[in-house]
Amino acid sequence: MSKTESALRTNLDKGKPNLIGYFPLGFPNLEASIEACIEMCKSGIDVLELGIPYSDPVMDGIEIQEATELAIQNGFKLSQTFDALKRITSAVDTPVLVMSYWNPVLQFGVEKFASGLKDAGGAGLITPDLIPDEAGQWLEIAEQLDLDRVFLATPSSSSSRVDTASEVSRGFTYAVSTMGITGERLELDQLARTVVKKIRDSGTSQLAAVGIGISTAEQVREVISYADAAIVGSAFVRAYSRGGLSGLKDKVRELSQNVEI
Repeated sequence: MSKTESALRTNLDKGKPNLIGYFPLGFPNLEASIEACIEMCKSGIDVLELGIPYSDPVMDGIEIQEATELAIQNGFKLSQTFDALKRITSAVDTPVLVMSYWNPVLQFGVEKFASGLKDAGGAGLITPDLIPDEAGQWLEIAEQLDLDRVFLATPSSSSSRVDTASEVSRGFTYAVSTMGITGERLELDQLARTVVKKIRDSGTSQLAAVGIGISTAEQVREVISYADAAIVGSAFVRAYSRGGLSGLKDKVRELSQNVEI
């Protein structure tokens, strides 16, 4: 069992909700982002989703877009990922999944990127714009290196597409709660339940984590009533932008504490 899945299942067995937290590497600068990620892990998230800044973030909402743009403006380079990741994984036991659009990985070299990820203690990779049909090289290398690979299932995905995503995912399958970009929403799209049901019906034992639009403890509570984990991103970026490190830690505690399955 992968480190990510093991952590999530251990919590589920204990009746503890799972919170997966996203933060962009390099925001507002590299040192600050490493510190923020470590504090998020210490404050209550169960899996860290470490975002790689990209110049064309088609799935990301305004908060994350602005954060990644600032990271790039402040000199973030893809090659810095591995040292930063190593510093995070050396400081905490929380599984760390890198989230990256596929083009940067492809340009860097899939095998080289995967090896760097493994050597730095990363648990695996979330690839929001890579579909299983085109992931042959990544799947082969990830299997060799014992890395998690997380694929997305969306409200528009057919049952057969969700079956495939669930079969090839390792760690969990990312259930997109609504069509569109990331960001906080007052109400979660009810389509999220449909996506999770398709994952449950896939014939696999794959865990389902719901992301995109979750920003309140009430929404976390709603999601974990039918899914295995809630994924939060924009709300954490906004909390850091408004309140710095203390604001970020407060938001993590707000979403991770006093929430029961």
